[in-house]
Amino acid sequence: MKKLGLVGGMGPESTIPYYHDIVYGVQEALGKSIFPELSIESVNVFEVLRLCGEKKYDELTEYLIRAINNLAKSGADFAVLSANTPHIVFDKLKEQSPIPLISIVEAACEEARRRELKKIGLLGTIFTMTGEFFKIPFVKNEIQVTIPSESEMELINDKISTELELGIVKEETLLSFQKVISRMKDEDGIEAIVLGCTELPLLLNDEVSPVPCLDTMQIHINSIIKNILEG
Repeated sequence: MKKLGLVGGMGPESTIPYYHDIVYGVQEALGKSIFPELSIESVNVFEVLRLCGEKKYDELTEYLIRAINNLAKSGADFAVLSANTPHIVFDKLKEQSPIPLISIVEAACEEARRRELKKIGLLGTIFTMTGEFFKIPFVKNEIQVTIPSESEMELINDKISTELELGIVKEETLLSFQKVISRMKDEDGIEAIVLGCTELPLLLNDEVSPVPCLDTMQIHINSIIKNILEG
C-alpha cells in the first residue's frame, strides 16, 4: 500500500472524518484487520483564509508546500489537502511538490461526470464560490456551475467561518441553507449541489438537501483510498 500524507487542520472538523473514513475504508476494502500508514501535517485554517482574503497566493503556496515537504520527509508517497479553498493554489503546489497530489476538485468533477450532471450549484467559502479554480474542470466537461446570490454567499461564508469550522451546527443555519438551495433549484434549475467546503457535510446531506449533494470530502476520500490500494 502507498503511504498517504494528509495536510489537515483546514479545519479540524474535516480532518477527523478524513482520518477515520480513510483508515476504515482501506480496512473494509481489504476485508482484514489492517490499517494503512499515513502522516498528518496540521496547518492553521485561519492563516489559510487570511492569505486567501488578502490574495497572497505566493505566501499561501509557500505555507502549504512546507507542509507537503514535511509529509514527503515522513515517507508519504502522495499527499492531499483536506479542504477545497486551498486548491486555489493547487496548480502551483503540484508544480513544486516532491510527491504526487490528488485534487478534491478533479475528483468531484469526475463524480459529476459519472452522474451525467449538466448543471450544478456550488456552496463553499467565498473564495471557492467566486473563484475560477473550482469551476474550470467542470466547464471543460460542459457542466454548468451556478453560485448563490451575493447576499446568499455572504451568509454561507459567514456560517462556515463562525460556526461549521468550529464544529457548531445550528438548525436555523440548516434552514437558511435549505432556502438557498431551493431557490437555486427553482430559479436556476440546478440538478445537484456541490458541498465545496469539507465542513458542509456537518450540516447538509441527501436526506435534508432539496437536491442531491456532491459531498466533495467523501468523493475525495474514496479517491484517496483507491490510490492507497493501488500501491
